[in-house]
Amino acid sequence: MKFTTTASVLSALALIKQATAFSAKGVSYSPYTDSGDCKTASEVASDLSQLTEFEIIRLYGTDCNQVENVLAAKSSSQTIFQGLYFMNQITADVGTISAAIESTGASWSDFNTVSVGNELVNDGEATVDQVAAYVAEARTALSSAGFTGNVVAVDTFIAVINNPGLCELSDYMAVNAHAYFDYNTAAADAGPWVLEQIQRVWYACNGEKSVLITETGWPYAGDTYGAAIASTEAQSAALSSIQDTCGDDVFLFSAFDNKWASPGAYDIEQYFGIIH
Repeated sequence: MKFTTTASVLSALALIKQATAFSAKGVSYSPYTDSGDCKTASEVASDLSQLTEFEIIRLYGTDCNQVENVLAAKSSSQTIFQGLYFMNQITADVGTISAAIESTGASWSDFNTVSVGNELVNDGEATVDQVAAYVAEARTALSSAGFTGNVVAVDTFIAVINNPGLCELSDYMAVNAHAYFDYNTAAADAGPWVLEQIQRVWYACNGEKSVLITETGWPYAGDTYGAAIASTEAQSAALSSIQDTCGDDVFLFSAFDNKWASPGAYDIEQYFGIIH
């Protein structure tokens, strides 16, 4: 079954979002236009002006001048969860971050955490040992650049449960968990489901690492997947449930729609935006 978004529904959703107060720890942000081009500094600034309720902004990479643009646009109380996306340019990307810090007059204290990769083990792109090597390279480069904060390797909750060696690589566990992909979980139950995954990862790591959900959300359009319905009402219910249950431990995915992305198996990947 497909959910078709009409102009009237989008208009109503926009009004709802304007009145919504978010209580999650952070939110993910990608600096791309619908066609996949880089947003300008002014466009990034406009986007960030709508994200002031979030303590942390998650970035996935360093392309599109995004580090410099977000550093310039974020509030002084906000920090960045900075991603290193391409594993063949880790040291170079740390240099890019350092240059952005210098050009904006910021400091490494503006960065909450630096993450290495995103779902590499889950996607079969790397083994645990390979991720360990990537993290080691990142730690060396970051230390040389003056960063003394947290370093993590982001993967899915199930990848960590099935590969507990990942627990040893990060200063805390940073995992992605989307209730929509659980066939038996409805939107209203998304919060308890996410909390269960936090607990499962904590136990998988023998209670030695705290757990932060670095992606969680719900699509407002796309296919129905079992009990998971993709609709504006379902997204609202899921976000409320997630924030009410574990808001301090989650980053919402994502700030805006990723229309530049592939629709994915269930036609939902472009419709996770929480602000329209």
